Amino acid sequence: MSRRDALFGLGAAATLAGCSRSVDLAEFQIDELTTGTVRPKISVDRQVTQPELMYASFEDGGFVLPEVPFREVEPKWRRQIVVDPTGEAPGTIVVRLEEKHLYWVQPGGDALRYGVGIGRDGFLWSGRANIQYGRKWPTWKPPAEMIKRRPELEKWRNGQPGGLDNPLGARALYIFKDGTDTGFRVHGSPEWWTIGQAMSSGCVRMINQDVIDLYNRVNGKTPIVVV
Repeated sequence: MSRRDALFGLGAAATLAGCSRSVDLAEFQIDELTTGTVRPKISVDRQVTQPELMYASFEDGGFVLPEVPFREVEPKWRRQIVVDPTGEAPGTIVVRLEEKHLYWVQPGGDALRYGVGIGRDGFLWSGRANIQYGRKWPTWKPPAEMIKRRPELEKWRNGQPGGLDNPLGARALYIFKDGTDTGFRVHGSPEWWTIGQAMSSGCVRMINQDVIDLYNRVNGKTPIVVV
């Protein structure tokens, strides 16, 4: 039996026994040192905690962000720390379209993972680019082609001010490639129920509480990979 299988078996045994504490590896004379590719634990981050805290209501920039009913959000779409599957350098944002996950790669082999909504068929973008800058409670300007498809958006031709109903949500990160604005964004959304779905016009949507968390971590120009 491998060390990984042994640890898994001990954890399962503790769970089945109704044990509320973590397994004490010393009891079984198993050390916690990393052996090969086996990692004893992932990192701890004070902003990744219980969902009732991560998705609570709070005041931000003069707006009261509504609480997200996290129990209606599948656990796989909630903010969490995972072993990095991307192989990209720390400080890189990676969006995996098929998974509908965004990864913020950390030093040491971990990544922060967030559930996202992506563009529907015909509106997807992929490639390597950079986050040029970010904005808090950004103004949204619908593209002319969108106004043509949806004439009711004409009133926002010159921009919809930031706010709780703004489609860009609480934060937006602007994607540029070779110094040119791609028109695509990583942004928040008041429509938390769209996370994990393909229904946007090409941008990467996040729960507002999550995009604020990501925005606070991004410093300056940041590489982004969308695959």
